[in-house]
Amino acid sequence: MTFTLRSTQIEVPEGMIDFGVGQPGPSTLPGAIIQQAMAHRAAQEDALYLSYGPEQGDGQFLECLADFLSNEYGLPVAPTSLMVSGGASQALDLIVSYFSQPGDTIFVEEPTYFLALPIFRERGLNVVGLPMDEGGLIIEALEEALKEHSPRFVYTIPVHHNPSSVTLSAERRQKLVRLSEIHNFYILADEVYQLLTYTSAPPIPFGTMIESERVFSLGSFSKILGPGLRLGWIQAGPTLLEQLMNVGFVFSGGSLNQFSSHIVRSALELGLQQQFLTTIRQTYRDRSDALCQAIREHLGETVSFRTPTGGYFLWAKFPQEANTSDWLRAAAEHQVRFQPGINFSSDSELKNYMRFCFAHYTREELVEGVKRLAAALKTNRN
Repeated sequence: MTFTLRSTQIEVPEGMIDFGVGQPGPSTLPGAIIQQAMAHRAAQEDALYLSYGPEQGDGQFLECLADFLSNEYGLPVAPTSLMVSGGASQALDLIVSYFSQPGDTIFVEEPTYFLALPIFRERGLNVVGLPMDEGGLIIEALEEALKEHSPRFVYTIPVHHNPSSVTLSAERRQKLVRLSEIHNFYILADEVYQLLTYTSAPPIPFGTMIESERVFSLGSFSKILGPGLRLGWIQAGPTLLEQLMNVGFVFSGGSLNQFSSHIVRSALELGLQQQFLTTIRQTYRDRSDALCQAIREHLGETVSFRTPTGGYFLWAKFPQEANTSDWLRAAAEHQVRFQPGINFSSDSELKNYMRFCFAHYTREELVEGVKRLAAALKTNRN
């Protein structure tokens, strides 16, 4: 008897194509790379990967990670500015639980990552959405909101935004940091897609803007290696990291992911992570192109969208009177699913939007999924 547990991230019936899944597909998971990295680590004389590890994380792993990020960012990253986390979601919960109290306000982008909203609400935060445009978070709207609220945090997904795929401009990033210093709020920069750019390089990440001690930059190997590793990092100033390392469960348990960090250290040392990153950038770019072409061909003028330049997602806009949640039943009957726009709204809006993920499926499956969706929408109209 097989014991099957439900998964929020992925639970897809056989034969279904689910554009709502936000993770790599089985064909892109790097099993051989992880096996090689594990063999390399197990062959070393010490077995420190089985110890608790320092609260900040294994020093040699942090040095390898700092070198890797420095090369990718084109700017120096100090290992002392990094702390191991169990992925970006754990990092978010750790930070908001320590640096806020129930009733505090957090500004989020509208739309925003739908699985971050429960984290904020479970911690008793007052969630206030702010509008975006093609340049990311609208700073003027933030300035207006600051006249009414004194937020504890501003949560932003600044590059290849989930779900909208837009990137926050360099000028707006600088303004956001200045406002955080003036108004005494923290920036939670969810930068997990920073390294998944398929065209021109994005602006420098918030991880290189931590001197003010108002910035937390979150990264994750979930997007660039494998989500099952549950390994990420927090980049912040020394005072902020010191406080996080003294949180009770961190102080008690040591490194938040000692074992996986040693495996990934080997992947970094052997150059396997860089090789894999090069491969998936091309894979995801090809899949994005296939999805865009299929939408243009089969959905036509009923939908508008911005061509993604990186990340995992395409954000589609339908006519104003549409409610994509109403299409879920017809879509399921045609063996296709998606994430309706309302899921990404802090205020139950964005009903005429839909998020597609192109990372999980092959080009052929993406095209087939769009065909099914087009057939479902035709049925729904009839």
